[in-house]
Amino acid sequence: MTSVAALPVHAAPKGAAQPVPFASAEEAWLWTMAAHVARRDGTTMEDQTPRPCEVDDVIRILDQLYRSRRIGLAHAKVLRVYGEIQTAPRSTYGQERADARLWTEAMTRLAGPLRQKGIIR
Repeated sequence: MTSVAALPVHAAPKGAAQPVPFASAEEAWLWTMAAHVARRDGTTMEDQTPRPCEVDDVIRILDQLYRSRRIGLAHAKVLRVYGEIQTAPRSTYGQERADARLWTEAMTRLAGPLRQKGIIR
């Protein structure tokens, strides 16, 4: 099993623009889901900013958190649903309030490994 620390961070080729880390775990996750949906649909993403990772790197970190039971299935479902619509849940009322709690927990748990890998600032 690959540890989070062993994941490669992809450097830009010589002469290319330097990769720009994400400002937050939420920004990294929404980018990951946009790229994942584009890949699934056979399209390309509009954001051409060079990033310090590949889409699969962020997904592998989420998988490691899931396997170590730091993120549960409910967290993963909320991340997928709101990631696909490219917005965080609002903590106003009802089910969305519960989803917002799970989203916040997942973002907090993702932030450490993402920061450690240089994916977020």
